[in-house]
Amino acid sequence: MQILVTGGTGYIGSHTVVELQQEGFEVVIVDNLSNSSGDVPYNIEQITGTLPVLEVFDLCDLGKTEALFSNYPDIEAVIHFAAFKSVGESVNEPLKYYHNNILSSVNLLKCMKDKEVNKMVFSSSCTVYGQPEQLPVTEQAPLRKAESPYGNTKKIMEDVIFDTTRASAIQAILLRYFNPIGAHESALIGESPTGIPDNLVPYITQTATGKREFLRVFGNDYNTPDGTPVRDYIHVVDLAKAHVVALKRLLESKTLSKCEVFNLGTGTGYSVLDVIHSFEKVSGVKLNYRIVDRRSGDIEKVWADTSYANRELGWKAEKGLDEMMLSAWEWEKKLKN
Repeated sequence: MQILVTGGTGYIGSHTVVELQQEGFEVVIVDNLSNSSGDVPYNIEQITGTLPVLEVFDLCDLGKTEALFSNYPDIEAVIHFAAFKSVGESVNEPLKYYHNNILSSVNLLKCMKDKEVNKMVFSSSCTVYGQPEQLPVTEQAPLRKAESPYGNTKKIMEDVIFDTTRASAIQAILLRYFNPIGAHESALIGESPTGIPDNLVPYITQTATGKREFLRVFGNDYNTPDGTPVRDYIHVVDLAKAHVVALKRLLESKTLSKCEVFNLGTGTGYSVLDVIHSFEKVSGVKLNYRIVDRRSGDIEKVWADTSYANRELGWKAEKGLDEMMLSAWEWEKKLKN
């Protein structure tokens, strides 16, 4: 069965391609390589023994997106990752984010509808909850004003997908995930952002190798146990496996509604300093970090109530924080070599 994975050479996308192939799916990747490398499919091949197809273009180009579906008439479903994802950059360049993340998704949905490809798993985010009033946050929590344009694009696209499922044959599962970190156990794929990392863990590992002079911790005056922001960190392989489970749910017609929503996390909140200390423990490297002012767009604390996903999907995150940090470190060391 052929599955289209948009953004499939990216961080979460590449790990999901591995899990799909290991479950017997044939994968077609589309990616514009704006924040990833064309070498990734060959690294995937080393893990799975199968080279995924890679089509390099931008989904904002409707003509090329239409041609993709014409050239691959056997596509049965889509897992949609492709999007710009830097919270900080989105605050500074909102139009870039609204144009790319929304237009690419609308083009994709239009082509799916035209070609009767009626199943989508969408990469959403806990950012749609903003700063929740109650923790842990459930799928029924009200969606609050997004703290960043990036988060707002996810909220807008959820609305677009929901409306599309109501007005067409398309069915969707929206996966609202928390903070993916770590790397594949092979150290052949992992998080490798272009330029200066926006996410905590690659900045930690690059600081540990000396690539970055020091790690900035954005604020220590939040209302949290140690004053630093708290997040629900989930291993990227656990997250990738959830996408396969969601895809099978769609393909096997087990959904309870046209558009379902699931939180994906561990259900445990860790502070920035918790993550730093875990890394120092598993790596044996003392990090040079400095407390700096808060960063625009960041929320104080959030972690998931995962009970619905655990029960309804039959999926549960398995890896702990130390295991996540060790895998990220092994990946970074391999990159450096």
